[in-house]
Amino acid sequence: MKQRNTFAALAAFAVAVLVPAARAQQQPLVLKNATVIAAPDRPALHDQTILMLGGNIIAMGEGAEVNVPDGSTVLDCTGMTVVSGYWNSHVHFTEPAWDNAEHGSLVAQEEHMQQMLTRWGFVRVWDLASEPSTTKTIQLRILNGELAGPEIFRAGPIYPQNGHPWYLPASAHLPEAGTNREAATWAKRFLSKDGGDNGVKLFTGSYQGPGKAVIHMDTATAMGAVNVAHDKGKPVFAHPQDWEGTDVALKAGVDVLAHTIPTEPGWTMSELAMMKAQKTAITPTLTLWHTVMAEEKAPQAVEDNFIQRGVDELKAFIAASPDGASRVLFGTDVGFMHEYDTTRELQLMGRVMTWQQVLASLTTNPCDEFKQALKIAKCGRVEVGTEADLVVLTASPAKDVANLAKVAYTIRDGRVIYSARR
Repeated sequence: MKQRNTFAALAAFAVAVLVPAARAQQQPLVLKNATVIAAPDRPALHDQTILMLGGNIIAMGEGAEVNVPDGSTVLDCTGMTVVSGYWNSHVHFTEPAWDNAEHGSLVAQEEHMQQMLTRWGFVRVWDLASEPSTTKTIQLRILNGELAGPEIFRAGPIYPQNGHPWYLPASAHLPEAGTNREAATWAKRFLSKDGGDNGVKLFTGSYQGPGKAVIHMDTATAMGAVNVAHDKGKPVFAHPQDWEGTDVALKAGVDVLAHTIPTEPGWTMSELAMMKAQKTAITPTLTLWHTVMAEEKAPQAVEDNFIQRGVDELKAFIAASPDGASRVLFGTDVGFMHEYDTTRELQLMGRVMTWQQVLASLTTNPCDEFKQALKIAKCGRVEVGTEADLVVLTASPAKDVANLAKVAYTIRDGRVIYSARR
């Protein structure tokens, strides 16, 4: 039997149970007439009304099932599809737009945040190695309500001894480790209360430039950081670069490979077996390979082959394990590369994944991968009691996976942080 809930009861429940005191006075936000995909493995729900208050979804149902309280902000979502808010599990805040982050123009920063992240639906992102002070400043501006943006998690980087990457300024002072103890010391520093990081990133393979040998971190050194992070319940990402870097990462027990490696002709069988056994996750970053080849002015046939290698590695990763698709995390390396539009990445992933699997890489997969480490109660799904982090799409992803990039509204914590209609 359908029940007509009263707003007063729901609001009282939200304030008493779900909502921190600072959120209690937030104006209700309502989505009406929406098609809702509550989770990638669930059928679409039609003619839905979603009521958000205090940063949570407190009611959802067909049409008249949900009372719309006076004073609500109401968004008519007729013809639109609502999904859970997206994660980008590989970004950087290293572009000139973020220089002088503390004193820079908030208007300019918000415009760039939209171009880079929020207009593509991202409500949570992993910053995998940027200048810490810059990212901390951006985080604070978002937390204070000065800047509309996603929730940002940080992974502190550790490079191999004398492994300063070719693409980073020579003047940059980078955390390097050549022993187990040095890596452990850096990890402890990053994950301390003062450091404030949420994870660690290891450069198990560091690119030194065209024609130069990759410098690798040895397994014992990598394990120094991994052991510290895992003791604290925090994830470890790895930039592998090639087969040797991948082997080091896997033998050390990292949680996430931050790239595919199209520089090599596919994963080895032993690597795939280790990924399966250890439930290693991966961010494919397939669009990055288009950017790399374009910068090198490679012939189109060479670029296409290079990208396809990355796609084939993603396919092999998924095929190697029954739960392989659930360990794919959407990530673009945006900030290092500058193609903000996620359409290409979605289409490349869509060559070997269903639209539901791609949606999961944006929503349920990262939520399930990280929620314990990040102490996130409920996320990744659209249902009563979950955090009000939503994306409203102008077209259904069931018709075309690229429609996951057609964002009308991005909603974080019950507030619109991007609107295509502004």
